[in-house]
Amino acid sequence: MMHVGTRILTVEDDERIRTAVRLALEDEGWEVEETASGEEALTAFTRAPADVVLIDIMLPGVDGFEVCRSIRRSSAVPIIMVTARADTHDVVAGLEAGADDYLTKPFAPKELSARIRALLRRYRSSETMPATMCFNQLEVSPEEGVVRLDGIEVHLTRTEFQLLVELGSHAGKVLSREDLLERVWGYDYFGDGRLVDVHVRRLRTKIEPDPGNPRFVVTVRGMGYKLQP
Repeated sequence: MMHVGTRILTVEDDERIRTAVRLALEDEGWEVEETASGEEALTAFTRAPADVVLIDIMLPGVDGFEVCRSIRRSSAVPIIMVTARADTHDVVAGLEAGADDYLTKPFAPKELSARIRALLRRYRSSETMPATMCFNQLEVSPEEGVVRLDGIEVHLTRTEFQLLVELGSHAGKVLSREDLLERVWGYDYFGDGRLVDVHVRRLRTKIEPDPGNPRFVVTVRGMGYKLQP
């Protein structure tokens, strides 16, 4: 399967892992640019933005969290963080820095490719979506990829936007973490609910007048989340 013109930027300081990941991804048909440090990655991304960025958290100098935050200031590109531990702190910190997903080492190349394909599938057709969804002062336009609060555009990552669109498309209905993992992340297997929780938290900081007391995206204890119509 060829993925014509799809560029993946990898950031990994261990040469053996870096080479293995590049060869595995190239074998799947992806075009890969590999970098060995955070500084090198940011330079490479500025020179030629990638379609997906794969960032190892533990880097010398500028660490993976800072690379992620720096890219997020200017781009909504899909980002996958790679961590040596399934440690809650590392995972949550990576997602808070702006990553869309994470993988724990060691991982199988096929799993990495599946995650990349799922992230790229987010460009779903919006034909079945209404042109605009309005919830009081919150306006969501799936076709334009734009969210406005009180008429002012709010900048979301792709994952945050897709999450809001899914909740908005089912306004008033509770969606479980499993529902959202499948709809937003494209996982048809049991995923990690932390992905949903952290992204809901980040979404609230951008669209809620008072994120600690949300009026749009509310938690339904023991069930999941819903968008108040």
